[in-house]
Amino acid sequence: MSEAGKTANFGYRKVPYAERQSRVNQVFHSVARRYDLMNDLMSLGSHRLIKRFTLESSAVRPGHAVLDLAGGTGDMAMRFSPLVGPEGRVVLADINADMLGIARDRVIDRGLANNIELVQLNGEELPFAEASFDCVNIAFGLRNITDQPKALAAMARVLKPGGRLLVLEFSRVRNPWLSRAYDAWSALWPPVGKLVTGDADSYRYLVESIRVHPDQETLLAMLESAGFEQCRCDDIMNGVCALHVGLKPALAAG
Repeated sequence: MSEAGKTANFGYRKVPYAERQSRVNQVFHSVARRYDLMNDLMSLGSHRLIKRFTLESSAVRPGHAVLDLAGGTGDMAMRFSPLVGPEGRVVLADINADMLGIARDRVIDRGLANNIELVQLNGEELPFAEASFDCVNIAFGLRNITDQPKALAAMARVLKPGGRLLVLEFSRVRNPWLSRAYDAWSALWPPVGKLVTGDADSYRYLVESIRVHPDQETLLAMLESAGFEQCRCDDIMNGVCALHVGLKPALAAG
């Protein structure tokens, strides 16, 4: 099917494939200024512990190069910065200029511009040489990319042999009682978003995008199809979130 006839999920709605990314961009244009505040409210602050767990799973060391994809306002990039040290580099990449503008201000204010660079790009098309990074991280961003298999293949290409991919994303709650409680809690996000940002529709999309995102097993299979090995999935808070980890195959000896 040609792209002209294709559709893609935008929350619960089907939209023309070519329009999906611009609609997502508008969501983040609308919420950018209050994005970090809403993260604290929606997660009750737990996103900080979740991101710490992700960092501990990264195996990032001084001198490493890290690509923080869909890095938004820079929260994860600024956490990677001290891990790679002055000899390393962190590339904070996002498609949305408003989010990157906030990230740039935060990076400068915290004195981290020496090893963090910002790049505006589409996660499906990574303008980096093959084997450029020791680690690629994408936190709560994969579900906002239209062609996820294409993006995962691009991530594999820019990783060094033996490099590590981290995909932190909302997932499927395993416990049915907790799942119902989580559904009730997340139903409050659009009205809270209306109060805090003046925009309920963007947070309605964010809730719906979580519901239609692939579950743990499906995403694990997607990593394997993209060529990653030793793939694993660690549930967080019984599956409210999940951290998927995969390694790019090392070069064969000899």
